[in-house]
Amino acid sequence: MADELKTTKSAFKPAAVKPAVRPSTQPETRDEEPETGYTWRDFQSDQDVRWCPGCGDYAILKTVQRVLAEIGRPPHEHVFVSGIGCSSRFPYYVSTYGMHTIHGRATAVATGLKVVRPDLAVWVITGDGDGLSIGGNHMLHILRRNVDVQILLFNNQIYGLTKGQFSPTSEFGKITKSSPYGSADWPVNPAAFALGAGATFIARGMDRDPNHLATVIRRAYEHRGAAFVEIYQNCNVFNDGAFFVFTEKETKPQAALFVEHGKPMVFGANRDKGIRLDGLKPVVVDLTDGKWSVDDLLVHDETDETIAFLLTRMFDDPRHLELPRPFGVIRAVQRPTFDEVMRQQIERTIEARGPGDLRTLLFSGETWTVM
Repeated sequence: MADELKTTKSAFKPAAVKPAVRPSTQPETRDEEPETGYTWRDFQSDQDVRWCPGCGDYAILKTVQRVLAEIGRPPHEHVFVSGIGCSSRFPYYVSTYGMHTIHGRATAVATGLKVVRPDLAVWVITGDGDGLSIGGNHMLHILRRNVDVQILLFNNQIYGLTKGQFSPTSEFGKITKSSPYGSADWPVNPAAFALGAGATFIARGMDRDPNHLATVIRRAYEHRGAAFVEIYQNCNVFNDGAFFVFTEKETKPQAALFVEHGKPMVFGANRDKGIRLDGLKPVVVDLTDGKWSVDDLLVHDETDETIAFLLTRMFDDPRHLELPRPFGVIRAVQRPTFDEVMRQQIERTIEARGPGDLRTLLFSGETWTVM
């Protein structure tokens, strides 16, 4: 199998410190990275990739393989754990160790694996149905515990493997095979869910912007703790075009806001729009009319929970449809990881009480003889 900020008081100014990351010899820009000895083909398995032609999963797979090559760790030090769904075929297509587990339980299996094998880089591959419906309870707990794994959630707002039923992230009123008169469910907002669960790293990317997605996935790998990455993924068979407003050349500049730590929130085809706060309500302002300038805009701070809340909820209110959708690292803070705390606890107990003996334990205390 596979080895291995402190929150500011102000909600509007970036922290002076950078989020802590794993030790790395890689420079920040991809163009200047040294030769690691690996290419994406070293992480390509010999299995035929069996997704529908045109599926967004192909782009995500290639992006992850590129990132693995850039990281430079050998394939046997990575493990990909998945549940059930189209996305969950992923472990077959990367030349690493992998586990194709049961529906919604990939996070539980990954937790056990990381606790006993901290030397491995553990990745969870899941979908909006697998991770947020039957697996929602497990997802909540792996995030609040802050297990040191990378979670890539492919969100296509539909159940693709079972042929087009509405999923937890499908929009209200969605007409599908299982909701012919429109879904009565209000959708789950994955990033807001992760924030509510106490995730220490939350980010969003898209299948049709592989360079940006690669940067986000790399940041997730470098983070110590549970890293949650929501990836907009097009299902061209059962929900084609669900995210085209954010991915297509004509609409992307107006609809997508790419946030960066310490930088003002600017977007638009000519970088002529921005986000400022009206009280605690984000609003769009025009930077060309002379009324507002870049200095008036909200500055992104990955360590500030108030800003993370605003960004994750920005598009939930139908009264503010003019607001763009945030992409990039929304939140990144540090706190002890579950696996580290558990290992330290075990080490302290062994030091104080010895290594223990299972047979002695089983026959200690109150016992019964069954005749």
